[in-house]
Amino acid sequence: MRLPPSYPMALLAALITLTPIVILITLATDASSLFDSHNLKILSNTLSLMVLTVIGSILIGVPLAFISAYVHLPFKKLWLVFFAAPLAIPSYIGAFTLYAAFGSGGEIHNLLGIELPSMDGLSGAAIVMTLYTFPFVMMTTRSSLLSLDASMVNAARTLGMSMTQSVFKVILPRVVNGIAAGSLLVALYTLSDFGTPAMMRLDTFTRVIYVEYNSFELSRAAMLSLQLLVIVGFLLLIESQIKTASERHGRALMLFPNKWQLGAMFATFAPVLLLAIGLPLTIFSLWLARDGFSSFDFSIAWHSAYASAIAAVVAVIVAIPVAHAALSGKAGRIMERVTYFGFGIPGIVMGTALVYGGLQLPFLYQTLGLLIIAYMLRFLPLAVGSVRTSTEHLDPSLVKSARVLGASPREAFTRITLPLTMRGIIAGAALVFLESMRELEATLLLGPTGFETLSTYLWRVYEAGYFGRAAIPGLLLVLISACGLAIMMSGEKRNQPEH
Repeated sequence: MRLPPSYPMALLAALITLTPIVILITLATDASSLFDSHNLKILSNTLSLMVLTVIGSILIGVPLAFISAYVHLPFKKLWLVFFAAPLAIPSYIGAFTLYAAFGSGGEIHNLLGIELPSMDGLSGAAIVMTLYTFPFVMMTTRSSLLSLDASMVNAARTLGMSMTQSVFKVILPRVVNGIAAGSLLVALYTLSDFGTPAMMRLDTFTRVIYVEYNSFELSRAAMLSLQLLVIVGFLLLIESQIKTASERHGRALMLFPNKWQLGAMFATFAPVLLLAIGLPLTIFSLWLARDGFSSFDFSIAWHSAYASAIAAVVAVIVAIPVAHAALSGKAGRIMERVTYFGFGIPGIVMGTALVYGGLQLPFLYQTLGLLIIAYMLRFLPLAVGSVRTSTEHLDPSLVKSARVLGASPREAFTRITLPLTMRGIIAGAALVFLESMRELEATLLLGPTGFETLSTYLWRVYEAGYFGRAAIPGLLLVLISACGLAIMMSGEKRNQPEH
């Protein structure tokens, strides 16, 4: 049986995706011990941060999902943007600004004379991670809420239940999977994040892996990386088992609170939005007014854009055959699932593996090419998902007609399939570009000597204590992330059911 032409390239992409895991296993064989007391402390800190962040994200995200889905608000679409806006700020930027703002000698103390507790350690990291991950829970829960028919709630109210009882006995049980899906996204994000625990001085797996790497203990870093991957793999296994319940769409529930209830809602959640969005933007604006533009070399922004653009092009070139293979049969779907491993591997782990790979291949070590490979492996699923979605909606009769009229498979692809799926290809490239611009961990480990990006420059000024110089790269990264959020929100709008 003749294999589809996309299979060889898709198989190659799947094998390359597995390479970092093979490298880590090889490296870890030289590690002296699997577990010691320090490992247990790292594991405890990592799991504690994950659990606290998930709990905080549920406590904030679920009520906001109810408000954005069911409550009649003035300027409702604008409020949805505000609720999701923390996703437009990388968590390490939030950690940087909150660390600089709080505590003795912090910006709040200097400006207002109010000495607030310092933001560091487990509590500080959990607060920061919660502020920038609760929208994951909000978005998945909101999507589940919008799929529910209001008739069951109305029936419960008719039978004598209060609105509060209806929420807990009728609505919440039907959206548990949506809450769980968002919570797992939060957990995975927390496990993979390096910048926040590092800036908050909390020894989690990601921070200690970076410390071991800088101490030239690659085998120890590899062992810790594998231990972290076991936890990530367990969460991915749970995530694959979660099925969102599908219900027949009906009329959406709509609640009309009075002005006092609206005021109570805003008073409850305004501090969250002010801390997550208002404070970082205020701190960066303050630093910009204080230090101006002269302290920043704009070639750093060009470095970020240049590397990210190449990574985006490479990712979509690889994603096209992977996406087409996934639509061609079971073997192709397996290859596509394998490429998703790269997205589950934390950036610090990917960087550790590829550093060793670069040492074995000197022509790649500390080159831009190796950094682009890391970006491509990490964010390839974003491009694959976008290309596959656009290809799935393509009418197959168009390609069949072209073949009947004498076009070769290559001609049918270049003249029919490619132009009609170009929107998905561009969207996938844009997502890879934006995520590569934000990437910190892999860039710190793999960036060529003297090659500074916006994210690594932000890290360097944090380490040096020159906080004012972070204003321009910080604001640029927020703007870039806002573009990514806009793409996400547009997808959410297209997928929202009509009521």
